Amino acid sequence: MLTIGELAAYAGVTVRAVRHYHAKGLLPEPERDHSGYRRYDATAVVELIKIRTLADAGVPLGRVRELLQAGEDEFATAVADIDRRLRAEIRERQRHRARIARLTAGDSLVLPPEVVAFLDQLRALGVDERIVQVERDGWIPLAAHSPGRIPEWTARKRRQIADPRLVDFYRTLGQALDRTDDDPQLVELADKMAAYISEVADERGEDYVDDADIEPPIAKLLDSLAFATAPPARRLIELLRMRGWTGWTKVERLDPPGNGDRRVTGKGHVATY
Repeated sequence: MLTIGELAAYAGVTVRAVRHYHAKGLLPEPERDHSGYRRYDATAVVELIKIRTLADAGVPLGRVRELLQAGEDEFATAVADIDRRLRAEIRERQRHRARIARLTAGDSLVLPPEVVAFLDQLRALGVDERIVQVERDGWIPLAAHSPGRIPEWTARKRRQIADPRLVDFYRTLGQALDRTDDDPQLVELADKMAAYISEVADERGEDYVDDADIEPPIAKLLDSLAFATAPPARRLIELLRMRGWTGWTKVERLDPPGNGDRRVTGKGHVATY
């Protein structure tokens, strides 16, 4: 025969829990012996382990009482239902764990894997991290707004990044971040950027420079993100305008001088997302 302390130890619970189960009517409370102590037999250990197991599984104590009084078939059915619920909870918790784990992964928290791979490729090519951040910030609303087009856009970016001139273009943008608006080297960088855009447009056609077809409201949002992350970008746009191009997310070639500011149909793309 066991004392209440020994019973609790065998079942892996506290003495307080045993008394709580007594109070709830889940575990019969034996009579005291001649010494004034309650003594428990092996049956009490089995019953207490059942109670603990069901309670640990999240079964309400009221339901535990029903199950303990149920027949063998009913008990087995109930346990199977509990098992299914627990497995569903485990799957949900695993999904939560995966989301939590992604918090330490930076870009992958809110971006599709193909975008993360592209950003990592930029880093591997030596592109300034601030420019990578501008790219990343632009991809976030795009992925939320047009998730179905992300594979198309990232495939296009992978083709473009194979051109060393585009890599050099990204590096030029990185250099611009360290310049003030009145820095003469910013003018040189604008010349280099305009030359690159014009060269690609002349070689491949202006549709090649931007065939992503990003909606104007989204393009405007991406522009604001770029300017907030990289303030010199706004001055660069002014300088590019003087060189026949305008825009940031959607760079458009301007008509030659004398035709006003009317844009041609073909579009380009500086921070192409």
